[in-house]
Amino acid sequence: MNYNNPVQLQAAILDWAGTVVDFGSFAPTQIFVEAFGEFDVQVSIEEARGQMGMGKWDHIRTLCDQPQIAERYRKAFGRTPTDEDVTAIYERFMPLQIEKIASHSALIPGALDTLTGLRQQGLKIGSCSGYPAVVMKKVVELAATNGYVADHVVATDEVPNGRPWPAQALANVIALGIDDVAACVKVDDTVPGILEGRRAGMWTVALVCSGNALGLTYEQYQALAPDQLVAERKRIHALFEGSRPHYRVDTINDLPQVIADINRRLARGEMPQAV
Repeated sequence: MNYNNPVQLQAAILDWAGTVVDFGSFAPTQIFVEAFGEFDVQVSIEEARGQMGMGKWDHIRTLCDQPQIAERYRKAFGRTPTDEDVTAIYERFMPLQIEKIASHSALIPGALDTLTGLRQQGLKIGSCSGYPAVVMKKVVELAATNGYVADHVVATDEVPNGRPWPAQALANVIALGIDDVAACVKVDDTVPGILEGRRAGMWTVALVCSGNALGLTYEQYQALAPDQLVAERKRIHALFEGSRPHYRVDTINDLPQVIADINRRLARGEMPQAV
């Protein structure tokens, strides 16, 4: 038995907030601000966005490790935050997130048509998120009411290690019956999500404008002056540089052209791990 390179993609593994739903990725960031606020610790939206893509407990731990936030916590409680304190914030974060997720559940404009087209080409649609399963259940229900149902969903607490580890992406490979990781493309709006795909041996696509890095509503994005958009793209491309995405595009609606290019590269014998 010999190994043969895949000659075309079999699956797209998609993130959720900032990728398929919630243009600007507002649901998780706003709730981080509110959860810390209930402990009288101020965290800005910009600070909350910094580690987006990680599992939420790990995200809170990382925020608490930032010197300026640790100092605010120390002023409020007389100590820097322990893991028990992180868990307390996380346990307040969870019900807030479930309560308010519906406010940011709209699909990215055009996403449903784009994904319908990919399915017509024979691609399976996997998905994963930094949300835990209890939040993902609500996200999935809301997306279904808007017409989007992924073929498989993996929450961050359903694997031993969340992003930037590859476990969630690989769990999709197993569940979807994909025979080679190189036949998958991971699409995400965060650095941890791109690292997840890279470490899983997949093609990777970073979304520059619909997600966490730009952090604007669809209407604000549409209203950006051309020179502002060029400057923002340049800034965000630099943010993704170290995670080495194979492609950087504005939104999921640019994915069909990327899929076509990857298929051409696979047909030539190119593999994602070698690029």
